[in-house]
Amino acid sequence: MTELFRVQYPIVSAPMGGAAGGALAAAVSNGGGLGLVGGGRADADWLDRELAIAAERTDRPWGVGFLSWAVGPDLVERALAHRPDAVLLSFGDPRPLAEPVRRAGVKLIIQVTDLDEAREAVAVGADVIVAQGTEAGGHSGGRATLPFVPVVVDLAAPTPVLAAGGIAEGRGLAAALALGAAGALIGTRFLATPEALIAPREVKAILDRGGEDTERSRLPDIARGAPWPARYPGRALTNVLLERWRGHEDEFDRDEAAKGEYRAALARGEEAVATVWASEAIDLITEVTPAADLVGLIAREAQAALARAGRLSAAG
Repeated sequence: MTELFRVQYPIVSAPMGGAAGGALAAAVSNGGGLGLVGGGRADADWLDRELAIAAERTDRPWGVGFLSWAVGPDLVERALAHRPDAVLLSFGDPRPLAEPVRRAGVKLIIQVTDLDEAREAVAVGADVIVAQGTEAGGHSGGRATLPFVPVVVDLAAPTPVLAAGGIAEGRGLAAALALGAAGALIGTRFLATPEALIAPREVKAILDRGGEDTERSRLPDIARGAPWPARYPGRALTNVLLERWRGHEDEFDRDEAAKGEYRAALARGEEAVATVWASEAIDLITEVTPAADLVGLIAREAQAALARAGRLSAAG
């Protein structure tokens, strides 16, 4: 991973839509990792602005990520004009978007949530595959990180695999490496940085609450009218929406008045209804840390964890 992208550490920041802008991506890259801008379903003007910021603030490798189900090749080609070093595609058929990336000679990263998607990523010719587990914040598939990562590592060899989902510090990175991964893609931990484009109340919620306060649901997408494929529910902090409608997603989807009430409350700024996407690993997030410093901290923690494991192995 480090040789492929010419980075110091095998740490990649997730391209979290709306939150991972150019400043965060550049800071991660400057810290020795690979920072990714969250293209997501972003409009072209937002994307142009954030990609320009990333390109301006770092001379190290950086990239951008897109939702395969949500964008077309035109937006990917627009992003490629900013000369990123990598493009990550996730959630959906990557083939239509992979073609312009390959044509541009840019490294292609494909995130997968099950083995069918992993086989497809290999067939497409991904340079790197991300095996994402259900512990991840935001949207994910149904496989747990720990058993899923080594299966994808074996299936995809020799293509390098990154582990994702529930990794928030160096011990998680060390565990990923022990599973055979070439590194880790980390999302929620990078939300607790000054560079992330999220509100202070969201950061406070991540710091104050724990993994047991998160759950996966389609309700936030139904409520905001986001047409996410149903196979990818999102993990967020529990709120009044989830508590009221848990287990009644289809009923809520049909109730226009209830959805209208939710959107009105959100427009009024009522925090109790706001969606805060968060990983199960938020118990491990205790402070706001500059993104560049965080990369080095995670790397040092991983080195210490691997050294401990090595001493135990030698003693045994």
